[in-house]
Amino acid sequence: MTDDLKIRRASDVRVVGLISLAHGSSHFFHLILPPMFPLLKAEFGFNYAELGLLMTIFFVVSCAVQAASGFLVDRIGARPVLFSGVSLLVLAALTYSQSNGYAMLVMGAVIAGCGNGIFHPVDYTLINHKISPPNLPYAYSIHGVTGYLGWAAAPAFMVAVATIADWRIAFLSAAALEAIILLILWLGRERLVDDVMQRQAESRATHAAANPGSSPASTFAFLRLPAVWLCWIFFFFSMSATTGMQSFAPSALLRIYDLPVSSGNYFLTLMSLGGAGGMLLGGYLAKRFRHPERIVTICFSMSIAMGIFLATGWVPYDAIVIPFIVIGAGLGVAAPSRDLIVRAATPAGVSGRVYGIVYSGIDLGAALSPLVFGIFLDAGLPRLLFVGVAFLQLMIILTGFKVVATSAPKTT
Repeated sequence: MTDDLKIRRASDVRVVGLISLAHGSSHFFHLILPPMFPLLKAEFGFNYAELGLLMTIFFVVSCAVQAASGFLVDRIGARPVLFSGVSLLVLAALTYSQSNGYAMLVMGAVIAGCGNGIFHPVDYTLINHKISPPNLPYAYSIHGVTGYLGWAAAPAFMVAVATIADWRIAFLSAAALEAIILLILWLGRERLVDDVMQRQAESRATHAAANPGSSPASTFAFLRLPAVWLCWIFFFFSMSATTGMQSFAPSALLRIYDLPVSSGNYFLTLMSLGGAGGMLLGGYLAKRFRHPERIVTICFSMSIAMGIFLATGWVPYDAIVIPFIVIGAGLGVAAPSRDLIVRAATPAGVSGRVYGIVYSGIDLGAALSPLVFGIFLDAGLPRLLFVGVAFLQLMIILTGFKVVATSAPKTT
């Protein structure tokens, strides 16, 4: 390896480390509130419907902010938007910690949703412009792993602190942790600068090459691209399936297999860890093989089979853990290839806007999926959870191939 390649790889590692740290913190904040629900219920007398509405508010706000923040990233750059988002997460945790009723918790959820909504447009804009192309699959892989680790760490952290102290101290601790992350990002701020003018020039050049003699493309011209909305659907289905499993798998297992809810939550933890491990393998596979849609198909086909198998009620009690690990690993292995598919569909110079719109599908899927699958369980149809998840994963495969077929010829 030449000295230039070594220097470039070292630079890529540092940039990915900073971006992934921020990404992990956003996923951590997805789950700081739910572990405190029993304590908040005891403190204020809220019912679970009211508490669950807080998460819906969080994801709906995040969806709207995510779609809008991409335009801001393309206008002023990713770094200031990133610092704003992390600061808002600190403020959200502080607001939670000082809550004296439902209104302040709603305010905290709104602030947290605003903070969470900036991460994907920021992260993927920086990755696509700061990381050398040969290292992109690995960058996507590490970025995704930290998201899974953030999900895994939040409940353990919050419950541990609340057990030692109380729920207010737990939220204050989360705020302090995020403040430390903000400080680390600030110290590494020079590595997080992206060239906005260059990206805007790329966008104009790409449009001019594709449309000789035409006027410059409007700010919203990318919304006319079918690939953008296919990617949105792709992520909507993906997060709907994941959130459905995270929200109701323990309850469904209780009804189908008479399995304790505590065991179901343990399986979800293993599913997340399987996803993190799968991400690492997925980065290698995405680098080695040139057809990411085939990797996505294989992984989700295995997950579909596991979901249908769970729905039958025929899985031996001692083997139930296997489908969860396979599903988690499949999600993880597919993720870097999924990100390459989206990158291939992104026109030059407008990555912030595209990722903002596309990844808003994640938040909307997370907001709506629990409502739909909750109806299935209330109707006494727990098997439809696993059937529904399998159907959503089938739609992911079909949409992925459609995205590849309609991708923009030029990438960023």
